Amino acid sequence: MNKITLKKDGLLEENRHSVKTKALMFLGFKVELAAGYTLRSFFRMFDSYPVLAELNAFLPDCRQRYQASPSQGCVTDAVAYLEFNKTVEMVGFPGQPRLEIYNTLCGVQAGRQCPLKPLRLENLLDLPFKLGGLKHIVFGDKVDVFEFETVFSLFELIEGIVWELSFQGTPRECAL
Repeated sequence: MNKITLKKDGLLEENRHSVKTKALMFLGFKVELAAGYTLRSFFRMFDSYPVLAELNAFLPDCRQRYQASPSQGCVTDAVAYLEFNKTVEMVGFPGQPRLEIYNTLCGVQAGRQCPLKPLRLENLLDLPFKLGGLKHIVFGDKVDVFEFETVFSLFELIEGIVWELSFQGTPRECAL
């Protein structure tokens, strides 16, 4: 599988060469993260490749919140790092079984995943960002969850992160 490296400064790199144009052709490539990658790096990517910002209807709002945030120090003690994961879940038994595949972005603190919804974007931008694995859940059995290594495409990463961040947006006045 072809791979693309996402750099801390928001640039894409293929075979140790910076991508200058035609970023769309890399959407199906396997993503690798350079050392020091953060959520801020993710948003810098759209500054470097504006065409990627047209992929999701929720992205303009997320970028606006990012641009309104301080330029550094955007962390929280509630989360040690951010992790992007994939889940494959068999659901609907008894009845009509189906397979659902989805990505999630969550925080990790003391080895446990925690939701990001109660946190504000300006508290997440400078946290370390990692790619997690794949969890396979069979018919809702959360006890026997199988975990595997997996790959993520650039498109999956963009869609998954923006989807999760679109649920944030509690006005600062309402945040605890």
